[in-house]
Amino acid sequence: MPLGTATILAVFVLFCRIGTCIMLMPGISSTRVPPRVRLFLAIAVTLVMAPLLIGAVQAVVVGASAQALVGLIVSEMLTGAMIGILGRLFFLALEMLGNVVTMAIGFGALPGTAVEDASPQPALVPLIMMGALVLLFITNQHWEILRALNASYQTLPVTQVFGARFGLIRLTDALTDAFLVALRVTSPFIIYAVVVNFAIGLANKLTPQIPIYFISLPFILFGGLLLLYFIAPELLHLFIDGFSTWLAAG
Repeated sequence: MPLGTATILAVFVLFCRIGTCIMLMPGISSTRVPPRVRLFLAIAVTLVMAPLLIGAVQAVVVGASAQALVGLIVSEMLTGAMIGILGRLFFLALEMLGNVVTMAIGFGALPGTAVEDASPQPALVPLIMMGALVLLFITNQHWEILRALNASYQTLPVTQVFGARFGLIRLTDALTDAFLVALRVTSPFIIYAVVVNFAIGLANKLTPQIPIYFISLPFILFGGLLLLYFIAPELLHLFIDGFSTWLAAG
């Protein structure tokens, strides 16, 4: 492959989609990963995938005007951002439902170190998120994301301008699937919280002179942690299975 202006420009156009996707994909987009590491990883992946994809891109770049190149770069960045965000939506949904679970079992007051974001979160949420991210890499789902990124050049070729309507439809579908998976995973805790709070509210109505809520709080927390102890492996497996099924279908 001769190293000329067209080749360098074509590789840069590839980097716009691949690099943006890697910067936003789950696990690698964490604030715990230094931006320089993410940048070097994006460059390395782009150079590895370039021999497979550069032919179609080079045909578009050669002879294109400056205005067309700017539009192409913006379109490729939007496409890469959409692919990266689609995968990250599942982990954002799990993180949000994890916060709901911690509040439901009375564990939300204890701060912990965030995994995906920089802001502190309840201690139970980083534990769940770390387990999900470890399973993502152990089960090689990060390779499936890169496979989907490679296949996107057939589904969304470089010659096709990014469609906002198409992107919104895909984001809506992925958001629906992500929250359905996260809700299915965390449903035992939600049912537990509804049953326990209903029982405590009923007991409080029967004995209003006793502060039932403050007395029952340690028992609610113990029951929630005991439930987590028994179903945590199944919870993470169900989540990663739902994520892998969506990746295979998408």
